[in-house]
Amino acid sequence: MKNKYRALAAAVCLTAPMLSQAALRVNQAGYLTDDLKSAIYLGDLNPSGLIFSISGPDGVIDVDSVVSAAAWEPTAHSARIWFTSLTEPGDYVLAMKDSKGSVLDVIRFYVGDDAYSRHKLYELPLNYIRQQRCGYNPVLGTTCHTHDGFVVESDSIDGRHYDVTGGWHDASDYLQYLTTSANSVYQMLFAYDSNPAVWTDSHDARGDKNANGVADILDEARWGLEWMMKMNPEEGIYFNQIADDRDHKYAGLPAQDSVDYGRGPGLDRPVYTCSNHPTGLMKYKNRSRGLASSVGKFASSFALGAKVFADIDSAFAAELGRHAEAAYGVAKANPGPCQTAPGSSPYFYEEDNWTDDLELAAISLYNKNGDEKYLIDAVDYGRMEPVTPWMGADSARPYQWYPFVNLGHARIAELAGGKTRDEFIRNLRSGLDRVAERGSSNVFNYGIPFIWCSNNLAVAFVTQAMLYRELTGDTRYLAAETAARDWLFGLNPWGQTMIILPEEITKSSPTDPHAALSNTSLHGQAGRHALIGGLVDGPVYTAIFNKLWGVRLRRDDAFKDFQNSTVVYHDDYADYSTNEPTLDGTASLTYMLGRLASKAK
Repeated sequence: MKNKYRALAAAVCLTAPMLSQAALRVNQAGYLTDDLKSAIYLGDLNPSGLIFSISGPDGVIDVDSVVSAAAWEPTAHSARIWFTSLTEPGDYVLAMKDSKGSVLDVIRFYVGDDAYSRHKLYELPLNYIRQQRCGYNPVLGTTCHTHDGFVVESDSIDGRHYDVTGGWHDASDYLQYLTTSANSVYQMLFAYDSNPAVWTDSHDARGDKNANGVADILDEARWGLEWMMKMNPEEGIYFNQIADDRDHKYAGLPAQDSVDYGRGPGLDRPVYTCSNHPTGLMKYKNRSRGLASSVGKFASSFALGAKVFADIDSAFAAELGRHAEAAYGVAKANPGPCQTAPGSSPYFYEEDNWTDDLELAAISLYNKNGDEKYLIDAVDYGRMEPVTPWMGADSARPYQWYPFVNLGHARIAELAGGKTRDEFIRNLRSGLDRVAERGSSNVFNYGIPFIWCSNNLAVAFVTQAMLYRELTGDTRYLAAETAARDWLFGLNPWGQTMIILPEEITKSSPTDPHAALSNTSLHGQAGRHALIGGLVDGPVYTAIFNKLWGVRLRRDDAFKDFQNSTVVYHDDYADYSTNEPTLDGTASLTYMLGRLASKAK
């Protein structure tokens, strides 16, 4: 049957002129057998005069239906092509012909419950996260930033040296943030704790290719936890950030980082403390007014780590438990957001909320030790922010409402009973309602605002929808959930996956991401291989793109025929706003992909 499929696909492809203004979009990873399955047509021809058909191992079949929708600018027409009834596993080709039988476009897709487990797609984010390691980097085989660092923005310990080597670089630059790193740790621990059987072991704790009897996702989470303990070196001392935007003077590989922070080229970098007042050493300062958002993240990650590692390394788990309870006490006593520190440019993570962090810390401690006082606290803090504010909004500042998914709500709904459970399920439902409603008017059924890191928000929405559906059995948001997932895998205006994937999985994946390995001597297969699994930032409003400092295009825009006057995406190194892979966005994929992979029989 495979040979028959290949011959048929080749015959169709040979006759297709692939007109840019008559394009098909599909989920390039594939569709589960029980998925809501659809493709999108964008073009200047009215879909009512077009013929859509699917070719597979057993011949040609009709699609279920073609539903016209509001046009997605700049094309004149849009339609959704449904084929949910197609449940037989296999490779397929969707073809589009005009009324004379001329082929306008063809696109391949896969159906099968192993869509996210074949090629071990669910493990690919760990490939990217591993190469983000600071200190020893197993992908590059080098070490970097081994002198970190000296304390700044602290009255009592300014200038003192602490060993804070380790952790991960945040994105293409080499800054390190507690905010995004702690969320990455929690996301990976949550993914494992929710579905431990799916995760495999092929790397050791250092990240080298050498199985050690521990799931790789836990090796990676532990790498982050051990760094977080260095960032909490003494009772009452919590560090928030390593380096600042002086880092951007260097754009090479991390081991050769030569930026001078006043201690010599490539030597000690500044370590910013968690601060309850505005901080920043240069022109710009943040708006910090508490410790709870950052120190609460210490507490939640330490608490979940203590639970997960209890049967793997009891001594490590006990140490994490002690750190978790101490951090929770400090966070609770210092309400308010603790933001990252800007420097000579105005960009920083503008996190304004904090009750969600205390909620997650409290419910994670309750989940670890069963002490009712933590459940009471979690419910109280959860009621202060029933819905994550970005959900249903048109815009927000960078990372203003973070983390993008409130896992505390889902944990409370899971662990509490009666009216409390019902209340927090309503909270989850309310957020989903707002996003689903916002997306109901466009052909992609996509309600995510196009702010910086919009792809992170898409993953957050899918995560919340999956958790809600598993908690309740209610499928009313399944269409919106599926649409956001499909968007990430290429069912979007640009026909590009938003995750850097190998060629055997995808037709079109980022090839020129804003990452150091894409702009050095390792550019090409070696550099791109190290980036596989990374989630790029995603499309932004054109107004955001046009006003950012230093953003540009360094080559012709391959997607110019599908750029919208309102929103843009570029596969171009020079566009750091839409095409930069990030640590926390990539880590947030692990729950979604782990659950999807578990569907394989």
